[in-house]
Amino acid sequence: MKIVQIGLLGAVLAAALAYAGVGRPEPAHGSSPSTRSVKVSGSGSVEAVPNRAGFSFGVSSTAATAQAAVTANAAKAQRVIAALREAGVAKQDLRTEDVSVSRHWNEDGREDGFTAHNSMRVEVRSISSAGAIVDAAVAAGATETSGPSFDRGDRDALYRTALKAAFAEAKAKAETLAGEAGASLGAVLRIEETSQQDAPVPMYDRMAMAAEKTPVEPGTQEVEAMVTVTFSLA
Repeated sequence: MKIVQIGLLGAVLAAALAYAGVGRPEPAHGSSPSTRSVKVSGSGSVEAVPNRAGFSFGVSSTAATAQAAVTANAAKAQRVIAALREAGVAKQDLRTEDVSVSRHWNEDGREDGFTAHNSMRVEVRSISSAGAIVDAAVAAGATETSGPSFDRGDRDALYRTALKAAFAEAKAKAETLAGEAGASLGAVLRIEETSQQDAPVPMYDRMAMAAEKTPVEPGTQEVEAMVTVTFSLA
């Protein structure tokens, strides 16, 4: 009987000690429920004059049969390509965009043959020669033209410069906010990058069908970058 009472008393004491927290593991040294931080956004941009331009040129031919239309149009496309090469366009800067053939209907809605179409994309690496290249393509028989789409050969480097400016702006904002809060800026906890499309501002007279060379003015392009940065506060 005594043995049973002693065992019961031991169980009660163990339960009481456990409830009081004796034997519980201590929390990790230095841990805190949250870290003070500030989250800010910054943007940066670089403005530059484009040094490249892209154009598309096309030709089409209609004939009684699909084969005849394709053959005739191939000859036209070859003449345009030869003229572009003669105007200084490198072979690697010429790319075929479309080769197609479709049925052709007359004004009465009756099928009267086939139309073949060829188009090519041209990368112009010198803006100063862009007008002459357009003129050469049209003179050689191109009946469809579109462009220019302006770009920069060093776009990646410009974007990195804009990215640095965006981070500097974010950091300046964070320092101001930290000072107002009576704290100092600590380490960077997180960086999020958000790129934006460039905003081209071209000035381009699409067609000047006089004896003068077609003018192509590149205007300017703005390469932009945005970042969101989280800093710790000390």
